[in-house]
Amino acid sequence: MSLIQRLPSGPLDIVGDIHGEIAALEQLLTHLGYDEQGHHPQGRRLVFVGDFCDRGPDSPAVLRLVLSMIAAGTALAVLGNHEINLLREDAKDGSGWFFDSRLASDEPKYAPFARLSKADAATLLQQLNQMPIALEREDLRVVHAAWLSPQIAMARSLPVGDVRHAYDRYEDQAAEQARSSQVLQRMQTERQRWPHSLEDGQQRPPFLPAHSERELGKAMVNPLKVLTTGVERECRTPFYAGGKWRFVQRVAWWSEYAEAPAVVVGHYWRRPLAGDAAAHGPQAENLFGHTGPLAWLGARGNVFCVDYSVGARWAARRNGEDPARRFKLAALRWPERTLVFDDGVQLATEGFGAPGKAQAAARPS
Repeated sequence: MSLIQRLPSGPLDIVGDIHGEIAALEQLLTHLGYDEQGHHPQGRRLVFVGDFCDRGPDSPAVLRLVLSMIAAGTALAVLGNHEINLLREDAKDGSGWFFDSRLASDEPKYAPFARLSKADAATLLQQLNQMPIALEREDLRVVHAAWLSPQIAMARSLPVGDVRHAYDRYEDQAAEQARSSQVLQRMQTERQRWPHSLEDGQQRPPFLPAHSERELGKAMVNPLKVLTTGVERECRTPFYAGGKWRFVQRVAWWSEYAEAPAVVVGHYWRRPLAGDAAAHGPQAENLFGHTGPLAWLGARGNVFCVDYSVGARWAARRNGEDPARRFKLAALRWPERTLVFDDGVQLATEGFGAPGKAQAAARPS
C-alpha cells in the first residue's frame, strides 16, 4: 500500500489542525454529529489533515481519540509535519509533552500540558508510521501542506510504514548537498557573528544567507517535507514563526495549481475573523491578506485551507484572552463546502471554482 491512499466515496468532514486542543475537538465532533467512536448517523466519514499534537494542553488525548477512530475504520488521516517530527525524534518547539529535552523551554510558554507515558510512546510511533502522506479520489485531494505532482509521484512510489526511513534518506541527500557546498561552515561563521539563539523572539537577527540556503535546500530536496511543510523560497527579511527565526518563506503553491480535483490542506494558520491580526506574524498577509476567511484559493478557486489557528489558543490563555474567540477548530463538509466550527457556528465557504487572487508566501505551522 502506497503513502498516497484512496479516500472513500460519500460525504466527508475534513478536520483542520488540532494541536492538542482536545476540548475543541470533542466539541467539534459533537456539532458534526459523531459519537465517541467516530460513527455518524448519516454515514459521513471523518478525515484529519494532520498536526494533532504540540503546543496545546493535551496532545496525548487528541492522539488517543483520533488513532482509536482510525483503528476502528471510522476515520482517515494524513501525517502533518508535527507527526513527522515525532517519528524522526526531532524535538521542536511545543513538543515537551513527548520529549524530555523540550520540558525546560516549553513549560514557560505552554504549561500546563499533559505528558505521554513512556510506556505508550512506542505504540504511538508505530501507529503514526502506518499513516499516509495524502489521500485522494476523483473529486478531492487531502494533504497537510502542499499538493505538487512531482512530489506526490515520488511519495506514491513509497510503501506505508516507510515514512521515517524515506524521510531520513531524503534528509541525508540534502545534507550531502550541504557538505559539498560547504554551507555548514558558512553557517558556523554566521553564528559566531550572531551569537543569540534563533529561538529568542526578542533578538531579531540580520539576514543570514547560509542559514537561508541550508533551510531552502532541506525543504526542496525532500518531497515528503514539501508535502507536509510547503514550498519555500528565500526571505531577505527574517521573521519569527513556529518558535524560531526564519530565513525562508512558504510559497502559495495553489496560485499555480491547475488540476481539476479540489485540494484541502491545513498547516497555514488561517484567521477566522476578517481583518484580525495573524496568529503567527506578518508573513500570513502574503497568503491570506487579499482573501476572506471563508474563501477558496488558487488559480482555479479549488484549494481550501481548513486550519483556523486553534493552535494559538495557548497564547490567548497566557494573555488572559478568551481562547475560543479568535482561534477556532473547523471542519469542511464535502461535498457541501460548508464549515462547522467548534462553537457550533456553520458558514458557507465562498468562491469555489472562481479564479483566486495570487498570493506569494506564508509561514510554517
